[in-house]
Amino acid sequence: MNVTPPSKARVVIIGGGVVGCSVAYHLTKKGWTDVVLLERKQLTSGTTWHAAGLIAQLRATENMTRLAKYSQELYGNLEAETEVATGFRRCGSITVALTEERKEEIFRQASMARSFGVQVEEITPEEVKARYEHLNTDGVVAGVYLPLDGQGDPANIALALAKGARMGGAKVMERVKVTNLQKTGRRITGVEWSSAEGSGVIECDHVVNCGGMWGHELGRMAGVNVPLHACEHFYIVTDSVPGLTHMPVLRVPDECAYYKEDAGKMLLGAFEPNAKPWGMNGIPDDFEFDQLPEDFDHFEPILEAAVNRLPLLAEVGIHTFFNGPESFTPDDAYHLGLAPEMDNVWVAAGFNSIGIQSAGGAGMALSEWMDTGEKPFDLGDVDISRMQPFQGNRQYLFERSKETLGLLYADHFPYRQKATARGIRRTPLHEHLKSHGAVFGEFAGWERANWFADEGQEREYRYTWKRQNWFDNAAREHKAVRENVGIYDMSSFGKIRVEGPDAEAYLNYVAGGDYSVPVGKIVYTQLLNNRGGIEADVTVTRLSETAYLVVTPAATRLADETWLRRHVGDHRVVITDVTAGEAVLAVMGPNSRALLQKVSPNDFTNATNPFGTAQDIEIGMGLARAHRVTYVGELGWELYVSSDMAGHVFETLHAAAQEMGAKLCGMHMMDSCRIEKGFRHFGHDITCEDHVLEAGLGFAVKRDKPDFIGREAVLKKREAGLEKRLVQFRLKDPEPLLYHAEPIIRNGEVVGFLSSGNYGHTLGGAMGLGYVPCKGEKADEVLSSSYEIEVAGVRVAAEASLKPLYDPKSERVKV
Repeated sequence: MNVTPPSKARVVIIGGGVVGCSVAYHLTKKGWTDVVLLERKQLTSGTTWHAAGLIAQLRATENMTRLAKYSQELYGNLEAETEVATGFRRCGSITVALTEERKEEIFRQASMARSFGVQVEEITPEEVKARYEHLNTDGVVAGVYLPLDGQGDPANIALALAKGARMGGAKVMERVKVTNLQKTGRRITGVEWSSAEGSGVIECDHVVNCGGMWGHELGRMAGVNVPLHACEHFYIVTDSVPGLTHMPVLRVPDECAYYKEDAGKMLLGAFEPNAKPWGMNGIPDDFEFDQLPEDFDHFEPILEAAVNRLPLLAEVGIHTFFNGPESFTPDDAYHLGLAPEMDNVWVAAGFNSIGIQSAGGAGMALSEWMDTGEKPFDLGDVDISRMQPFQGNRQYLFERSKETLGLLYADHFPYRQKATARGIRRTPLHEHLKSHGAVFGEFAGWERANWFADEGQEREYRYTWKRQNWFDNAAREHKAVRENVGIYDMSSFGKIRVEGPDAEAYLNYVAGGDYSVPVGKIVYTQLLNNRGGIEADVTVTRLSETAYLVVTPAATRLADETWLRRHVGDHRVVITDVTAGEAVLAVMGPNSRALLQKVSPNDFTNATNPFGTAQDIEIGMGLARAHRVTYVGELGWELYVSSDMAGHVFETLHAAAQEMGAKLCGMHMMDSCRIEKGFRHFGHDITCEDHVLEAGLGFAVKRDKPDFIGREAVLKKREAGLEKRLVQFRLKDPEPLLYHAEPIIRNGEVVGFLSSGNYGHTLGGAMGLGYVPCKGEKADEVLSSSYEIEVAGVRVAAEASLKPLYDPKSERVKV
């Protein structure tokens, strides 16, 4: 082992847990030899050493599943490569349901697994008992068995990766603490370190924060936001159990528990609903292979249920009662990627107790990204740029972490809202909407009116996999927008001002549309990458000769702004986030023009304000800018109002709307209307790995422009032909509901999965969008097949269309 760190390196990886070791290993596999990993104490001494070592395959999305499957394959082969035993074996796993709601959840997960290519089997309580003889099946209603799930030795997996990295030329150094990071502009130029032997600086091109529960602190040192917080995580290990042989991993999420056979002993761990945050005042400097104080009172309810569920626990003693810290993020997804605030600081941290199963895939994906400068596939679930700046607030992280640990095993109901750390970002219309019955959900920290309660109706969600308590409310809101007029708040959507003498040329380079348009013109467009994939889905409004407004989804505002900034080059432009400066009220429906004419002297006819244009207007006694666009597929306007006048404009509109029987509407309505119209939802239906032509958005790309990012990929795809198409589906049975990731069955075979789903109240059935492979096929061949969608193990016949099933010619938006 090298005693003194080198003076220069291509990359310095900070943190010697399993994730840091994986990043080092994979970078050397990419041919990076100038790799240095610095660990403050010993490798694995933070949280890796006490991990349970569960290595499952199935995650909530296809790409996260891909990464987990990769981890398994890697760990299975590491021992032969490095001669370090990883303890990896495929033991299978069983998840049991104790309620009908949980049964639907795990059966929906099983359907999803099939669409992702994961082997899975739904099993009865009797079959559960046959595979897990020690289980008391009282109350068990069903189970799901994944035969290829596994387990391994966490510390040895990390040490095998570290050895593999050294074999590839990396320097893996222990007991070297990073004390400071030297910055010049948006780059780290040097890593200051100290050890028992001395101190120094490593000049470097890249830094990777693999600091685990120190990741937030290291982020602050680097000038980047890494929101995570440590929580206490409890498990017990029994004395040896006579006759105990290899068993599948068992999960009983309704009792917050998991069980793992380990060397003839039984490990019981928990993800309890009220977690205990730890390390609020920082992590002790001497922390190394440390345990936290026992808290038997906290763990006792879990143990009591476990003794009933697994009676053998009552017959053996407890060998170890363990309490150790794990880091959790605000949304229970880990952080990966290039930090938005800096141009050479990468993050792989905050693994929410799935670090072992994730580390191999995360290291592979990050090293690919670092090596090529482009994401290897869509990583939106975990991309660090999804985090909002306020989410690094310590008090916020403390409050949210109490909930996130337990959410791992809570029912994963659709539309489930976080209960902690709420009310932080409010639109200027929040109190107005609240006074009229709004029920809020949280999205990127924003409190958004999702639906409106009737008089006397409770203003909260009642969760189920069936029709939830707001289903009929949203249906009435949907009907109002389709048949009359609805008003809803879109203030949370991101607003980015791009201005300067080169604004037009810059946007023509960075995005696919044509921005050489008159002032007031609105252009729907995508920001493409070099592969023709969609990095952002936005509208661009020309405000003046030198200024444009780019409107983005609320959750991706920071990511989209970062993409824009990183591609400025020599263009003379200024990019400013102006989201909070204006409220946005959407007025949508066939009577929207009539409503606006009641409150404004301006002309809203096609002659003055045709679809795709904006005009400054007077409204009530205030001012606004009326953008004639729609995400619900109806005649309508989005009214941009400076925040100081938003309350007045709302009151004016709402008073006039009452005379017309208009309704206040929420985000659930917006989503159900947009899916009927086949409008794409960024992050679901379209991502950076979905080609803009295969997404059906070629109309928004102006190929005759001389040069723009992605142009070559668009021309190439147009020449080669499509390999998949985004298809819209409607279930023929009006009863089942669709959410996302349900398998698409074409002529009896699974060919894909839904990228998004909701209910089409006008069309009378659940709707979904999803990609269908079509290489060498014409559109009519794709549609001539028979289609079904699998819902919780049941195949349901579906109508398929490449054109919107609702108003296919968009006649309603242009009247």
